[in-house]
Amino acid sequence: MATQTFDDRDGWIWWNGKMVPWREAKLHVLSHGLHYASCVFEGERVYGGNVFHLTAHSQRLIDSARMLGFEIPFGLQAIDDATREVAAANRITDGYLRPVAWRGSEMMGVSAQQSRINVAIACWAWPSYFAPEIKTKGIRLQWSDWKRPSPETIPCKSKASGLYMICTLAKHKAESEGYQDAMMLDYRGYVAEATGANVFFVREGEIHTPTPDCFLDGITRRHTIGLARGRQMKVIERHIKPEELSGFQECFLTGTAAEITPVGQIGEHRFVPGAVTRRLIEDFEASVRAKQAA
Repeated sequence: MATQTFDDRDGWIWWNGKMVPWREAKLHVLSHGLHYASCVFEGERVYGGNVFHLTAHSQRLIDSARMLGFEIPFGLQAIDDATREVAAANRITDGYLRPVAWRGSEMMGVSAQQSRINVAIACWAWPSYFAPEIKTKGIRLQWSDWKRPSPETIPCKSKASGLYMICTLAKHKAESEGYQDAMMLDYRGYVAEATGANVFFVREGEIHTPTPDCFLDGITRRHTIGLARGRQMKVIERHIKPEELSGFQECFLTGTAAEITPVGQIGEHRFVPGAVTRRLIEDFEASVRAKQAA
């Protein structure tokens, strides 16, 4: 049975200030964002009708665009309002949101300062990123062949579409070899992140996580650190060498899509989801069901 594609669905997408039918939300093949990756986006979750950390996501979308040299033609409040509007229009109580902004087709070439800046927001029902039965014992990751580049070579604090090319390559290879994801090192050889999620390790009750100095400091990452510290757990942000992984007992990923996902394996290293991971998952689930202030 064929899977429903994302261009052929019922519903509404917010597009440059107005709601348009889902199937009519199209862009031209010569859009600059397609050819030159002048595109930024967000991934957001709706829990019980409330968008989790909405304003933080909207602000990051604006900031990401500025890092790529363009200004989104809608203010922070307008983006927040539009995000809530599109979730309501599609009657999504629990689901996923994708705001995206990109340079249009007015100019073709590397230089495109006069291209229109387009903004769209879509929303759909989306369950857990990984199957529940896999998450219970922890997902399996292989080491990626690709590394997170130096911040001198990429706008690493921007959630820009072009930065995910190596993530797709790494995840496709991992899945083709029986893994659920891949773990990336950075340009110096330190542990960085998975293809779309930050990583945490646990050793004797203490939580260690890589310093996000060349990859995205995720909103869910920061929320999880807050939950841990609220439980008086010690959280250490530092550079982590891959050979250190054998000394950790637990490991988990965090991200909008991944939420908090236990990890059972990274390459030759094995982990067992334990008390710290379980407690944070419980706290996370309770927190996202609480009404968010923004």
